[in-house]
Amino acid sequence: MSRFFDDVLNVIRQDERFFSREGGLLRNALYEAAMQMDSGLIKLLYSDEVTRERFFTDIGGIAVFDKTAFGWVVSNREFLPDSYTRYKNKIGLADPKGELISSSNDIELVFPYKECVLEGGQTKEDQKRAEIFYNAVLAPDEVDRLLYPKVLSNAKRYSADGIEKTDRIRRDDNLVIRGNNLLALSSLRKRYTGKVRMAYWDVPYNTGSDSFGYNDRFSRSSWLLFIKNRVEQALPMLTDEGGVFLIQCSFHQYSYLKVLLDEVIGNYIMTFNILVRHPDRTLTGDKEFNDVIEYVLVYAKSPDFRMPRKEEKKKVDDYQWTVRELTEGAPVEFDGKKGRVFLPGEYELTKTGPAKENFKIMTVRGSIREKVSSGRFYVKYLQPLEEKYPPKTLFKVDDIGDDMYDHRYFYLPPEGNKNGAYLQGMPTSSKVTYKPYPNFLDFVQSYNVVNDEGNVEFRNGKKPEDLLAFLMDIFTAEGDLVLDAFGGSGTTAAVALKMNRRFIICEQMDYIETVTVKRIHGVLKGEENDLLPEYGYDGQGSFVYVELAKLNQVFAERIAAATEEELPAIYDDMIGTGYISCRIDPGKINLSDPDFAGLDLDKKKRFLMELLDLNQLYISYCDIDDETFAVSSADKAVSRSFYEEG
Repeated sequence: MSRFFDDVLNVIRQDERFFSREGGLLRNALYEAAMQMDSGLIKLLYSDEVTRERFFTDIGGIAVFDKTAFGWVVSNREFLPDSYTRYKNKIGLADPKGELISSSNDIELVFPYKECVLEGGQTKEDQKRAEIFYNAVLAPDEVDRLLYPKVLSNAKRYSADGIEKTDRIRRDDNLVIRGNNLLALSSLRKRYTGKVRMAYWDVPYNTGSDSFGYNDRFSRSSWLLFIKNRVEQALPMLTDEGGVFLIQCSFHQYSYLKVLLDEVIGNYIMTFNILVRHPDRTLTGDKEFNDVIEYVLVYAKSPDFRMPRKEEKKKVDDYQWTVRELTEGAPVEFDGKKGRVFLPGEYELTKTGPAKENFKIMTVRGSIREKVSSGRFYVKYLQPLEEKYPPKTLFKVDDIGDDMYDHRYFYLPPEGNKNGAYLQGMPTSSKVTYKPYPNFLDFVQSYNVVNDEGNVEFRNGKKPEDLLAFLMDIFTAEGDLVLDAFGGSGTTAAVALKMNRRFIICEQMDYIETVTVKRIHGVLKGEENDLLPEYGYDGQGSFVYVELAKLNQVFAERIAAATEEELPAIYDDMIGTGYISCRIDPGKINLSDPDFAGLDLDKKKRFLMELLDLNQLYISYCDIDDETFAVSSADKAVSRSFYEEG
């Protein structure tokens, strides 16, 4: 490394924020601080003569910090290359331009191995460590067979009666798919194009400190690419009419996510702002503000989609007024409509108890003046008479309204008021009324008890069943198909069963069997706690659990669980399969090389992961009959039934 890079590093060492406990530079943290014009960093760089001359320009007596130049230095490969980087470059994992493969930006994959999982129960204090490799990025020319449909394996049907092996997936089966959700979605597309009514995804929030075991600390660009890849795979599966995409997130990425979805999906409908914690309840006192809101963004596949309205049964509570005519009134006519006029004292308007024969008072103001026929009638014919007749003069006009009466009463504004009104009886055209949904929802009580739902533990990641029921009730009907690519604790599937919806959920983490499947099966067996009883669910239905047939994914999982001593054997097995990256020359790899031997265990695992051909994580369906992959007859049968080819 050049002397200049040494000088910069020595200056930065004075700020412990940019170094891990082990003394390693947190390169991304340093870069982000520069881009955000961190005052402490700028003061530090200005205090040293070398960095002041290189990164500051004097303009009229004012020192201006060149963050672009500083960012270039921090990103430069010569700035503190560690032994891992040196060894990786040595064996050719960089592209022909010398750029690392991980700097490409086409497909974002995520693997459930140690370096990409936040351990449960982490606290703020133990987050200060070397930056972690959470995902892998494939450049466009590397995405070859990656998104091909995959072979399905280990299929089992779950019902209230138990579990049984199956070699067939029916059209109407509910599905739980284990495997990388990007590849699961690409395998679903052919069968389910145009079949999904609602996609609901509770995505990783990318907060940097979530405590459940998922990849939740991407850089923002990687996280957005991660979401984009999956949305693009799922979007064709939405129904052309009525298909909606719902994604839940926190404030950390909300604005960026909305910009992305506006571009990828378009047809933004609304955002539900969900109160998940009481404003007076603070989880940690060191936050800049009390974060109590989460967001559900709603998008439609069709530009013609219109937001459904809330249906409410009509009640008599507001119908409390009666009219008694004391005289015959004087005749009057409005453009062919006959009526009578009653001066104050010639009628009685009395408030009584609620009754379906009574009226409610509708003030003619706001949107009623333009959007309601009786409001428009008042504005056109009666408002001009306000100067001619005394306040509260009553007009009875024939053949107006949809209530039980053949007339409608209007009256002029009372003394000192500017708005007239009309008296409306209970409408007879419908027993319900339709109102728009509010964009603010209070689910605090539901979130307070969510840990007790489903008889499974899923810390900080579980969503309340009544929230999912609320959303499904708006956007779906019985028999509709719901897709959740981030299955988590299985809330979406549990609610879909109870509401007689069909479901497909995907999950790749190990807890799929101990949490996700256990919970859904518990619903079928009646063992789940008594939630959503209003839907009268009695245990009907079933679901099929199936896995993407693993290939290199087997090595990914072996690497995750390996000790230092087991890595050489895993490497030998990997080389023996031939399913390694085409960029790798096995002849140049020697695990006893000092650069490799000097790496810590996590970096050694990371290196072995990057040797794998990521196009071969799972067995592609087109290779189902290739003897090399040894697909069993049962897995062939279930795969062919799924892809409807035999």
